[in-house]
Amino acid sequence: MPKKIDHEERKITILKKALEIFARDGYRDSNLSTIAQECGLSRPTLYQYFKDKKEIYYYAVKLVTGKMFFEYSQMAWDESYGNTIDRISWICCDIVDQAVASEGELQSLMDVMLQSKREHVDFSDIIMKRTAKLTILFKRLLNHGVQNGEIIPGCDIEMVSRHLFTLLEAFCFQIAFLGNFSASDSKAFIATYLDFFRKK
Repeated sequence: MPKKIDHEERKITILKKALEIFARDGYRDSNLSTIAQECGLSRPTLYQYFKDKKEIYYYAVKLVTGKMFFEYSQMAWDESYGNTIDRISWICCDIVDQAVASEGELQSLMDVMLQSKREHVDFSDIIMKRTAKLTILFKRLLNHGVQNGEIIPGCDIEMVSRHLFTLLEAFCFQIAFLGNFSASDSKAFIATYLDFFRKK
């Protein structure tokens, strides 16, 4: 009886190997033949999963962000996580924890981004489309907090959302490339920053 193939597991295996190859050989110099060979697959089999290199990278970003954003959109309105500021803080801290737990994958993604930038291949549109959901969620939560009297009136919602996103970007960069990242210090910084906007 032929062995049943777990297609999702195979897709993730291809993805991880492709990211290694992109980081090692450069995005432009990598090709699907090499990826197929190093995965022990034929090229036609690889095409059943990914049509080109860009689709592989897009899937990597989607895989990293998709599950998290779905969970955050669910818990963002769950009052068992506390008030609005507490929920925003929880989301930010969980992103830090997830990034620390996925340090290898995060480093591979960023390696590919840096390689691609040098080769004039820009993935920023893919990243921005995927991460825009997080900024929108922050804005909605902050608006909700102002309306409920949990956040100080006059809070610049656009600015705070942008600050939170920029902080998380910086933390992810530190996790991927610096050896002295402190998750506890970073989470404490987020909590202190958000506490400034909490209506006392």
